[in-house]
Amino acid sequence: MLSYAARRVVLLVPVLLGATVVVFGLIHLIPGDPAGALLGPTSSDATRAAFRHDLGLDQPLPIQYGVWLWHVLHLDLGISIARRQPVISIVWEAFQHTLLLAAVAALLANVVGLFLGIVAATRQFGIADRAAMGFAALATAIPSYWLGLILVVLLALKVQIFPTGGMTSAIDGGSPIDIFWHLVLPAMAAGAAPAGIVARTVRASVLEVLRLDFVQALRARGFSESTILFRHIVPNAFPTILTVMGLQAGYLLGGVAFVEVVFSWPGIGNLLFLSIGQRDYPVILGVMLFVSFVFVLLNLAVDLMHAALDPRVRTSVAA
Repeated sequence: MLSYAARRVVLLVPVLLGATVVVFGLIHLIPGDPAGALLGPTSSDATRAAFRHDLGLDQPLPIQYGVWLWHVLHLDLGISIARRQPVISIVWEAFQHTLLLAAVAALLANVVGLFLGIVAATRQFGIADRAAMGFAALATAIPSYWLGLILVVLLALKVQIFPTGGMTSAIDGGSPIDIFWHLVLPAMAAGAAPAGIVARTVRASVLEVLRLDFVQALRARGFSESTILFRHIVPNAFPTILTVMGLQAGYLLGGVAFVEVVFSWPGIGNLLFLSIGQRDYPVILGVMLFVSFVFVLLNLAVDLMHAALDPRVRTSVAA
């Protein structure tokens, strides 16, 4: 297990290095100029040139990348062009809000997905199976931002049960109940698609184990269906389910950007959206690098847990 973990950690180095190259290259493909965006259209060419020189934007891209990577290796993500604050503190504060939203959405998606998947697998081709898989197909097909807008119209504007956006209210801002109330709609919008994917994966994995011979042997011994399901079938299917859950959790960390914009949630996605409009390169680079790093670490944790639950993974890699 230790050798498997060591190999997986070593493989992270080229992956993260490649991620920095891709992120840096994509950022400089964004049309527009930070000098023009921040100084305004009335600024002179000399002022813009001096602004670019101060930020090092007049250097060739390889040199800019080398300087930026050197600072990143020293845990320095630079200073925000628009906010004039350290990027690492801005990104960390926004990431905490995104982590809260992603955690609640992931919990909702996993609970709903597990329930629907197990119900669908144990009632294959029945009404419950068709209804659960119909919901899963619909949830994965609807864009999260569109679902968010529908939830705002129905539950915030018409029925007026939940707030339309933000993280706290002006009157009772900051209390746990207030934050939770603001979390409900964004978590539903962000967790719908992962719930559908988890449900379909659970159904397929449980059905695969259900067809194995040992299940018939357990039934012949007189074990109840619930005992067979929760003590034998679900544990055997869980390594595959766990992998999908981990991938969906990683998707939520970066995939809630549109949901955060719709609900004005002060997370890392909303920060990225605002920074792109301001052409704030250091913040954009910091956000993308931070999300890539967290996603890679999360995948590593899922792979290690999968290997711990299923020794066949370690054996196949060692071979």
